[in-house]
Amino acid sequence: MVFWLWIVITVLAVPAIAWGLGLAVVYLYVRWKYMGFVTRIFQEKPLFVVPRGEPDPAADEVSVPAADGLALRGCYLRTAAPQRRGVILFGLEFGSNRWACRQYCQALVESGYDVFAMEPRNQGESERDPNYEPLQWVTDRDVSDMRAAVAYLKARPDADPRGIGLFGISKGGSTGVIVASTDPWVKCVATDGMYGTHTTMIPYMQRWIQIYSGKRLLQRALPSWFYGMIGGVGVKKVARNRGVVYPSVEKATGRLNRPLLMIHGDGDTYIKPDMARAIFDRASGVKKLWLVPKAKHNQALHVAGDEYNRAVVQFFDLHLGEVSESVVPV
Repeated sequence: MVFWLWIVITVLAVPAIAWGLGLAVVYLYVRWKYMGFVTRIFQEKPLFVVPRGEPDPAADEVSVPAADGLALRGCYLRTAAPQRRGVILFGLEFGSNRWACRQYCQALVESGYDVFAMEPRNQGESERDPNYEPLQWVTDRDVSDMRAAVAYLKARPDADPRGIGLFGISKGGSTGVIVASTDPWVKCVATDGMYGTHTTMIPYMQRWIQIYSGKRLLQRALPSWFYGMIGGVGVKKVARNRGVVYPSVEKATGRLNRPLLMIHGDGDTYIKPDMARAIFDRASGVKKLWLVPKAKHNQALHVAGDEYNRAVVQFFDLHLGEVSESVVPV
């Protein structure tokens, strides 16, 4: 009986071992052959035009100290409404300046919200870190700088004791989700065009390998987790070379567990809707994904216009916008 049991186990185990060895060989081959293409994903800058706004003389100019002492420039827009409904931290997209918040947040200010936007290091007029080159992917520096912005809002004499809302565009939305996932003072999050690391990287890897390799059968046989494993090695390699850490937007979204509004362009060719859905599916709690028809990356506002503004204001009205009774003028 024991002999036959050993035979059965051996028959079942041999194919599994062979498959495992074959996959290991493919892993080493792909890593050797295509790792350069993977690292390119994390080192090439996007080609789209980044909007920049003009200064608002009615806004307060602010300087916020980063964790390592760098001076980060921000602007605080006060609502003219008789009573303030809440405070919103605005997360900028990669390369834009602090005044770019005005086009996205004007409806919020008119509806009774104060808005604060701050340029992270090496962006706009904030001080530069000579050992850091920002790219479109969220790093530990971006997260640290946004946490400094949250700390500033907490320390203001007119800080809202109920907490704040967060509204971020593209990279600013991704950074905001990471910050909000560990800070309960951020009560709700709205994003436009946010993206993750692996949920963006894996589809690009699958597309690029089709361009550079003719082995179609092998490509179809490889599971998504295999590409993720290769990509993870590439991310760590780039992180070491650049002296940064790439935090996981996907894991942060899974931890968020508070109201989330994700806006995304249905015509986005950079971060495709399927990539946005992959992140959205990880979120728990109250959540909504709005795919704006025909909108390209970060163009949902320009396509949807008033509908976009109404959706954002209504989201914060529902999850943040009670009139604050504990406001001390500054």
